[in-house]
Amino acid sequence: MRMRMRFFGYSEVNLLRGDPPFSAALPRVSGKVCSLIVFLLLGTLGHTTGSAIPSSPEYRLRFYHTHTGERLDVVYRRGDQYIPEALDELDHYLRDHRTGDVRHFDPRLFDLLYDLTASLGDSGGEIDVICGYRTPWSNEFLRTRSPHTGVAQHSLHMKAEAIDIRLPGIPTSELRDAALGLHRGGVGYYRSSDFVHVDVGRVRRW
Repeated sequence: MRMRMRFFGYSEVNLLRGDPPFSAALPRVSGKVCSLIVFLLLGTLGHTTGSAIPSSPEYRLRFYHTHTGERLDVVYRRGDQYIPEALDELDHYLRDHRTGDVRHFDPRLFDLLYDLTASLGDSGGEIDVICGYRTPWSNEFLRTRSPHTGVAQHSLHMKAEAIDIRLPGIPTSELRDAALGLHRGGVGYYRSSDFVHVDVGRVRRW
């Protein structure tokens, strides 16, 4: 008598044992594994994406006003965006100290100051402010005090596009040369009064 042997497949063995077939168990296992893989990938992707985005650089200016004695330390720009609240603060700080009048400054002037101090290796150093905004009244008052004041009748100080400064520890002649090297506007050198005028008007010097 010839005996016939039968080999049971995996699914049939499971059925004999009372276990679910492989095809039914597979989705549950695969689903858990896939979920774990997706979770790990998303976590890694999120970390990589967040790490790859650089933070915007900050542009900071520090001032000491020689007439009011006030100091200001302000971040006026992040990346390519000016900060409106900081610009308002700068406008008030650079007001006409004789009359208290405020005028909105051309923000390019602040970029000029930032680049000027950076070119001298003094980025973040304190800037002494001699004069910021001037009303027409203040401008005429200064202009007529003496024939040698050097105050222009149509000074850009009246348009809030100019500022008179010095940098502590840096000769004004060196400050003048650095400003001239930027080719970003007018540069005036007042040796006897120890300050330099810079503005964002046409390129010129005196």
